Amino acid sequence: MTIETSKYPFSRPRRLRRRPFVRDLVREHSLAANDLIYPVFVVETQAEEIDIPSMPGIRRWSIDSLIRHVAVAVDLGIPAVAIFPVIDPSLKTADGREAFNSNGLVPRTIVRLKKEFPGLGLISDVALDPYTSHGQDGIIDDTGFILNDVTVDELVKQALVHAEAGVDIIAPSDMMDGRVGAIRSALEGHGFADTMILSYAAKYASAFYAPFRDAVGSASNLGKADKKTYQMDPANSEEALREVALDIAEGADMVMVKPGLPYLDIIRRVKDRFEVPVFGYNVSGEYAMIKAAAQAGFLDERACVLESLLAFKRAGADGVLTYHALDATRWLRQGSN
Repeated sequence: MTIETSKYPFSRPRRLRRRPFVRDLVREHSLAANDLIYPVFVVETQAEEIDIPSMPGIRRWSIDSLIRHVAVAVDLGIPAVAIFPVIDPSLKTADGREAFNSNGLVPRTIVRLKKEFPGLGLISDVALDPYTSHGQDGIIDDTGFILNDVTVDELVKQALVHAEAGVDIIAPSDMMDGRVGAIRSALEGHGFADTMILSYAAKYASAFYAPFRDAVGSASNLGKADKKTYQMDPANSEEALREVALDIAEGADMVMVKPGLPYLDIIRRVKDRFEVPVFGYNVSGEYAMIKAAAQAGFLDERACVLESLLAFKRAGADGVLTYHALDATRWLRQGSN
C-alpha cells in the first residue's frame, strides 16, 4: 500500500511535546529556588506577626519572628532576602533622618540575620519613603518637589549604615539622579569595596505598588500625591536603557526592572543591550491579583505563579524578587510537568 506523503507535514513540533522526558530535555528555560529573592517586612512590634490585608499570606514580622520565618526560606534553598522596614509613625520626619540611625530597625535586623544565617544573601532597600512624614522618596521643597542632590546625600548616609551592619547588597530604589555613583564612591572610601549595589535602574511610576505602600505604611503619608517626577513614565522604554547605562557607568553591579510582568519587554531589552545581571520585581500588585483570583476560584494559583515566574526567566531575568518565593519553591520541589 502506497501512502501519499506529500500532504503530511515532515516537521511536527508536537513530537517534542508528547512525553515529559522530551519536554524536559528541550526546555529552553527553567525556574529554581536559587532564582528567587524573598522580600520581607520587619516592624518594631510586640506582636510576633501582623497580617497585611492587601497581600494575603504576607505578614509584617518582628525581628525575632522574622528570624524564625527566614529559617524556612533558608531550608527551602532560597539564596537571598530583601529587607523592607515598617517604621513607627512617631519616628517619621520630613527629612527621614531615621533612615541613617545606626541603631535603627534595619541595621539591627541585618546584624541579627547575618549572625543567624551567615550564608544568606541580605539585600537592603535604600530609599527614604518608609521614613518620611510625607511618604516621598526624598527631601521636598516648599512646593513638594523632590530635591535630588540633598536627597542623595541622605541616601549615602543610609547606605553606609547598612554596609556597616553587614549587608551584602545595597539596593537604592529611589530613582534620584547620580545616587549610584555617590553610594559607590562612599562605599569604596569607607572600606566597603565588596558591598554590591543592585540598582533599581528602571523603576516605573506604577499603579501596581499600592499593596506594598500599605505594607510599609507609606500610603497614608503619601495621600493623593504621586511619584511621577522621579519614577519613570510607563510609556517609555528607550529612557529605561539610558537609566540603566548611567547606573552601570556609576558602579552598579546589578540592575532591577520594576514592576515585573507588565515590563518584561524592558527586562529583555536591558539584558540584550548590556549583558549584566538583571533582576525583575514581581511586585505586590501582581501578587495580590493572583491571590485574589485564586481565592475566588477563578484560576489555579500554583500553575499561574510558576508560569509567571518562568516568564521572568524567559524574558532574560537572572533572578526574581517575589512574595510567592516560599510557595513557588515548595511547588517546584513537587515537580510541574
